[in-house]
Amino acid sequence: MSDSRLSTIRLEVVSERKQLRDFLALPHRLYSSDPAWVAPLDFEQRQRFSPHNHFFQHARWRGWVAFKDGRPVGRITAQIDEMHLQQHADGAGYFGMLEADDDPAVFSALFGAAEDWLRSEGMQCIRGPFNLHINEEVGLLVDGFSTPPFVLMGHARPYYGSAVEAQGYKPVQDLLAYHVRPDFEAPRVMTKLAQRVSERVVVRCASRKDLLRDAEIMRDIFNDAWQNNWGFVPLAAAEWEDTVNTLIKLMPDEYIQIAELDGEPVAFIVALPNINEATRDLKGKLLPFGWLKLLWRLKVRHPRTARIPLMGVRQEHQHSRLGPTLAFLVIDGVRKALHARGVENVEMGWILESNAGMRNIIETIGGKAYKRYRLYEKLL
Repeated sequence: MSDSRLSTIRLEVVSERKQLRDFLALPHRLYSSDPAWVAPLDFEQRQRFSPHNHFFQHARWRGWVAFKDGRPVGRITAQIDEMHLQQHADGAGYFGMLEADDDPAVFSALFGAAEDWLRSEGMQCIRGPFNLHINEEVGLLVDGFSTPPFVLMGHARPYYGSAVEAQGYKPVQDLLAYHVRPDFEAPRVMTKLAQRVSERVVVRCASRKDLLRDAEIMRDIFNDAWQNNWGFVPLAAAEWEDTVNTLIKLMPDEYIQIAELDGEPVAFIVALPNINEATRDLKGKLLPFGWLKLLWRLKVRHPRTARIPLMGVRQEHQHSRLGPTLAFLVIDGVRKALHARGVENVEMGWILESNAGMRNIIETIGGKAYKRYRLYEKLL
């Protein structure tokens, strides 16, 4: 690409309120004609980039807004997560929050800035998208554009994938999202296995009274269960505690199920009301009356869709007959709670395409993969 084309693009580092305002406003224009897009809540997006975000206790970032003819036309972030580097020692930095017009010069300028900054910080490769890290929104939507994203899942324009690959990025992982109906009929083999362990396994919902205890139980199981998964970064205590304290205000206690084997916690699952269903017409605004609509829709009407973003079974049980049984028991516990609340459709994801065991469990209960997200990588 010629320098003359790149010279038409001007980049500004996100360092002040004006740039952050332009950064956060850009998707509203890019998706104005996309009926599937759901505007994220403005206050949540601002909090994400607040210095009070616990993620920045172990990570640093830089963001850019691209301008053409005085108008914002693209954005990107680059992040370095010290917890990732401690876990993997692979010299990998992240990119994320990618949005841009269908213009190769814009993508080239954005990725050039992110790559240069990560290179200057000693990183050896760039991987993403992560918004902002692996335990948040992950991957670029490459299939399933016609339906709205569920809570904490991303959306994209169909041209993004080819535009990223045109910058020299190679796919490294695909992630799947599944649709599951909570009124599924439990497979006979699963019910038989569950009956065999019924005297040893108790499945209970989270205790609001002992929320901090249960939050730590879930974090401990997750960090054990997921540690061999691709790209794993442990859940940090402060971040997870904040997340649980926020989410519990939006969900019934029974949307968290914990399985105990002989009195020891060994598996858990979390379901979230699909907040995107409740905010679709708010255009990201909670003021002046959007917050009243949101509360009514969450607490009174209740969303008819939900998402299961987290689930884990301790490693010692994963490769035994007990592992799938524990997974089924917590899934069955939460699906009963969802069905009782009138939920008609559940998304389970994301699931690594290579995670054959979990995919088999989900497909056994009738799950259908309906969206695909992709992670890319490039050497610096």
